[in-house]
Amino acid sequence: MNEHAQTAGEAGARGPGVRSDCWIRVEPGAGPGCDLTSRVEAFYGESIRARIEEGCAVLEVPDAAVAIEDGGALEWVIDARLEAAVRAAGAGGPEAFLPERRAELREPEPLRFRRSRLYLPGNTPKFMLNAGLHAPDGIILDLEDSVAPARKAEARYLVRNAIRAHDFGPCEIMVRINQLPLGLTDLVAIVPEGPQMILIPKVEDPDQIREVAEKTELLAIEAGVPIPLLMPIIESAKGAWFAYEIASAHDRVAALTIGLEDYTADLGVARTLEGRESFWARSQIVNAARAAGVQAIDTVFSDVDDSEGLRQSVAEARALGFEGKGCIHPRQIEVVHDAFAPAAAEIEQAVRIVRAWEEARERGEGVVALGSKMIDPPVVARAERIVAMAESLGLLTAEKEPAGDRETAETGDADDADREGKV
Repeated sequence: MNEHAQTAGEAGARGPGVRSDCWIRVEPGAGPGCDLTSRVEAFYGESIRARIEEGCAVLEVPDAAVAIEDGGALEWVIDARLEAAVRAAGAGGPEAFLPERRAELREPEPLRFRRSRLYLPGNTPKFMLNAGLHAPDGIILDLEDSVAPARKAEARYLVRNAIRAHDFGPCEIMVRINQLPLGLTDLVAIVPEGPQMILIPKVEDPDQIREVAEKTELLAIEAGVPIPLLMPIIESAKGAWFAYEIASAHDRVAALTIGLEDYTADLGVARTLEGRESFWARSQIVNAARAAGVQAIDTVFSDVDDSEGLRQSVAEARALGFEGKGCIHPRQIEVVHDAFAPAAAEIEQAVRIVRAWEEARERGEGVVALGSKMIDPPVVARAERIVAMAESLGLLTAEKEPAGDRETAETGDADDADREGKV
């Protein structure tokens, strides 16, 4: 313990409306003792006090006075708030106070579907608890714009613990770090817990990608966890200009995306629904991503109440070549997935291409044709991806036949009606 530290530190949220969180105040040298107020004290009061006592011992502040106002926080949240409060008091030893690892360490998947990624504020645990139930392709634990500057450190502990101890289901676990150089400090806390992807905001120079890549690799190897993938976020005119150099800066870049709020602010123009002001930048992102061999992911749609506007925005994004879109509310996920789903006629054509390719290879033929058109590998790769997505959505049977009415699938009639409500 730092013997000169007598200041109290605090972390978390308090008040009658707080749910699934807690507020903790730690005063080193003024205890020991734990003053607990909790809505679940009758059931969990003793275990909370025991956990606080254990945490103070691990953090080397056994003589601290601790006050807690608990709004039903899970153990990993309490652990994060306690450590943040101890550090805010300028106290504590080198060892972190970590919850038991319950989350499975998963290898990053460069080519997985990233139709939707749900942003979750990194300092608000209540949004994290059921995020996986909404079934986005990925969840983003955000340490940047959604976290107030004074709360960055405590959010870092909370996100670290969430990755380690919370089950987000099959969702890809992403973390948006802060703009460099602060983001490098974020990496030290979160990479050892095994996130699958790091989002790097406000990138303007490929050297930023290489710096993050080197840091993540060293931290992951040291911790014995998989090395996460990278997704740069382009948010300025300079970043858009150098999009290809950024996308191709390192082989762990798996996707490239754009943030239009900051981009339009950099241009000095208002962001509009029509998007004329950002058309060049979005096209630049798609072309840069394709040229670098990575996925192009579109920005968020900010009006959570406008489902039809979102659907049109996704249709436009898909037509431009984007493969996914950001979500700021769970209700946007189903709309995004449905709008990115391939149409029946598109699925049928993809199946024909894949079958023709496979049959030609079985015959040992180097040239493949479907009707009067030649098929080359890029066309096959796109068709295989459409087939894989259709299978994942239940739009194809195991025999690669369109699910449901065959005649409707072949003609493409009533396609939107057939897919209504599918995720």
